[in-house]
Amino acid sequence: MSEKALIAITMGDPCAIGPEIIVKALDNPGIAAGCTPLVVGDRTALDRAVQVCGSRLEIVEIAEPEEARRVPEGAVPLMPVSRLPEGDVQYGKPTLAAGDAVYRYICTAARLCLAGRVAAMATAPINKEAMNRAGHAYHGHTELLAELCGVDDYVMMLAGDVLRVSLVTIHEALRAVPALVTRDRVLKTIRVTADGVRRLTGKAAPRLAVLALNPHCGEGGMFGNEEDTAITPAIEAANLEGIDAQGPLAADTLFHFAQQGLYDGVVAMYHDQGLIPLKMLHFDDGVNITLGLPIIRTSVDHGTAYGLAGTGTASEMSLVAAVRMAMEMVKE
Repeated sequence: MSEKALIAITMGDPCAIGPEIIVKALDNPGIAAGCTPLVVGDRTALDRAVQVCGSRLEIVEIAEPEEARRVPEGAVPLMPVSRLPEGDVQYGKPTLAAGDAVYRYICTAARLCLAGRVAAMATAPINKEAMNRAGHAYHGHTELLAELCGVDDYVMMLAGDVLRVSLVTIHEALRAVPALVTRDRVLKTIRVTADGVRRLTGKAAPRLAVLALNPHCGEGGMFGNEEDTAITPAIEAANLEGIDAQGPLAADTLFHFAQQGLYDGVVAMYHDQGLIPLKMLHFDDGVNITLGLPIIRTSVDHGTAYGLAGTGTASEMSLVAAVRMAMEMVKE
């Protein structure tokens, strides 16, 4: 019997729900049965989460990831990348120290993946503002991981059992989006999405829907011309490469057909265009996947939920889905 895959789980913001959903996820017998989890985070925050959640899990500190395999059943292996004082892990009050710790959790897990010492990483939610205020200027996990991995062609996708949605632009102000929707950027997103969906579904020629940017696909130029200048040329180029990409398609009707299984993936032009419909369908089981990296990275599809921190009531289901998705991707 082969060894179970080592999967690093980063704590995210220790002032948020990350520690609690990790504890609750690791109480799920399906996780322990399918992989060897390794938490990268903070001992104070994880100890507190065990108490808040009423868990019987024991925390075992380790120095090297391989030691996680020797941790007994019913225990959580923890690589303590930070040791924050209680003043820096107050519920719902992110600090500079916590923002810096978040950055170091991500870097540690990514480097372990790149070195082949863990098979994948799954990430809990972070506070981007706190990380930036601590001196780490990234829009989010995706951009930081792309830099750590040395790649330019990467795509953020959120996926559930029914919908898979990737984004041409990610965390950008809405006013900046039209200028960023270029032929090359759309084409890159289509290519990376097609490759990612092939690996996720096993389909040699996945069918992709590419959304328009403007209402009614621009209505012949009345509402904008990005469909003519950028999106259609990108789709045509992708088709010439053998990619089954269709569009531009109106976002207000497309998801009705996508949820019926007519498409294997959807390429959206901006964050809320794609993620509002996805989260309506996959709020509890959606998974954030970074495509185009040389490592496997999955994540929850929600934020820090500071209002729930410390209550033990935050749902762990998105993190469970993220770890399970990582387990499946490791097998491929």
